Amino acid sequence: MNYRDYLQQLIYKIINPIVRGMIRVGITPNFITTAGLVLNIMAAALFVYAGVYEGGKLAYVGWGGGIVLFAGLFDMMDGRVARVGNMSSTFGALYDSVLDRYSELVTLFGIFYYLVLQGYLWGSIITFVALVGSLMVSYVRARAEGLGLECKVGFMQRPERVVLTALGAIFCGIFDDCTSFDPMLILIVPMAVIALLANVTAFARLAHCYKLLQGK
Repeated sequence: MNYRDYLQQLIYKIINPIVRGMIRVGITPNFITTAGLVLNIMAAALFVYAGVYEGGKLAYVGWGGGIVLFAGLFDMMDGRVARVGNMSSTFGALYDSVLDRYSELVTLFGIFYYLVLQGYLWGSIITFVALVGSLMVSYVRARAEGLGLECKVGFMQRPERVVLTALGAIFCGIFDDCTSFDPMLILIVPMAVIALLANVTAFARLAHCYKLLQGK
């Protein structure tokens, strides 16, 4: 069992009572997926608000990161509710994938716009590259699966990207009053890690698919 499977099983043990409660009151997986998107839109709006109306105050960035992390739990719970409650469907899987892409792109756009407003040109460019890489990781997998290929290789998958984005924003807010270094780096560095590893993951998946197709 790799580290991702171990963490997944651990989180499932924690959220299973909540999942069963949701099933009892009639909450559907699609409702949870939609709620996750709404939360990510709220986080993006908070990033933009901080940049436009609050002079770049980092406390708002920290709160936005907290919302992103909380929304990430919804991303796990919708699939779990579908499986435990026997509510899995083909449309539900499609709906979840589409809204996940919207959630991630909206969040990264919020950070991108915040950095633009604060004059961090290179940080905003790095965030845009992270946005492109995040999209391509999912796109390559979707295209591969459309061709009948299994394509789950690579490190920087959605859970890792969500956690890095959320923690970067949260700790950026925590160190709001830091004077020994620019606390904005706490936000930009995770964006750089995602920008690098997400694009590496996308190309690794492309190479993986090439090898599978060559073997046919």
